[in-house]
Amino acid sequence: MRAPVFVYAQTPAVSQEIAELNKQIAEKKEKIRQLEETIAKYNKNIEKKQTEAQSLKNQLSILDNHIAKAEADLVLTEEKIKQAQLQIEALQLTIAAKEATLLKQKDIVTKIVQGINADKEKNYLEVLLTNDSFADFYDQLQYTVKIYKDMGKSVKVLRLVKEDLQKKRDQLEATKKTYEDLKTDLEEKKSRLETQSDAKSQLLISTKSSEMQYRTLLSSLKQQYQAVINEQRAYEDQVRKKLEEQNKLSTSIDSFAWPVPNRTITAMFHDPDYPFRNVFEHSAIDIRASQGTPVRAAASGYVARAKTCTASTCYAYVLIVHTGNLSTLYGHLSRIDVAGDQFVNKGDIIGFSGGKPGTVGAGPFVTGPHLHFEVRLNGIPVDPLGYL
Repeated sequence: MRAPVFVYAQTPAVSQEIAELNKQIAEKKEKIRQLEETIAKYNKNIEKKQTEAQSLKNQLSILDNHIAKAEADLVLTEEKIKQAQLQIEALQLTIAAKEATLLKQKDIVTKIVQGINADKEKNYLEVLLTNDSFADFYDQLQYTVKIYKDMGKSVKVLRLVKEDLQKKRDQLEATKKTYEDLKTDLEEKKSRLETQSDAKSQLLISTKSSEMQYRTLLSSLKQQYQAVINEQRAYEDQVRKKLEEQNKLSTSIDSFAWPVPNRTITAMFHDPDYPFRNVFEHSAIDIRASQGTPVRAAASGYVARAKTCTASTCYAYVLIVHTGNLSTLYGHLSRIDVAGDQFVNKGDIIGFSGGKPGTVGAGPFVTGPHLHFEVRLNGIPVDPLGYL
């Protein structure tokens, strides 16, 4: 009688399929490496151009490099998604093969146990009497010993296969999570590419490709930007002083709520990819919000300034003062529903988003609808993601 043998191998067809998938994964890795090198070159070009003198030609060159970088970044993310898909397929095949092996091995272990139980029901005298000679009796005992040894080995390997199978399942779940995150990232990068393209179009419209008109626009923009900053600081200082005298800023803030439902960020705080970074630093995060989306107070506080506008070149915003020397600013609003000195609760609607070029309150050099959201500590902008 032959002892059951442990089976732990994939079929040739499955092995070939997994090998082919691994080959495709390696090809994707190489393509991803090349794309990352291309993106690094665009970054160097942008850094170089940002140190050069400001001119329309230079600004357009920066935007062109940003657009090319965004396009390459888009392709890179798509390749990573394809790579994740291949990895998921390979893992699913491996898991299926291991599950099949597990079932076979369980069946083998069951048969071994049944054989052991059958042997236990016999006594040595019965075994001796059923064999023709002592040699046959000895062979039967040796076989029983081998069965017990095979049982130990099979159980041990069965445990290892189960552990390996669980690791593969965990790896599959992690890869699926990566796949979903990459798909979300892809949508954000599509939005960034659109923003970069819109920035170039808007610049060409505003300047009519005239270097002189660009310089005039740039000078006006810088003056307006500095005037807005000075105005905001003055209002915040004035309101905060009055509220502290009246002891109205006593409630502590643990964190800020997101001011709009969407949490997709199209420009980060001090974003190196901000289209007009050579003009001024981006002191906020831009959150995707379609024109007319309700904007809510991130925390309870007092409205220090509600700047309404009647023209598209004017920048409409709401500035709210909070406890702990914190304040929040909501920019490019198409409509404002609060007034100065008004108390607002966390979650109250303070206005509606804007930013669409040419609409009231959008301000100059905007590329599309969004919410410009600032957090300030002691009057100085800080990264809002540290508070949301």
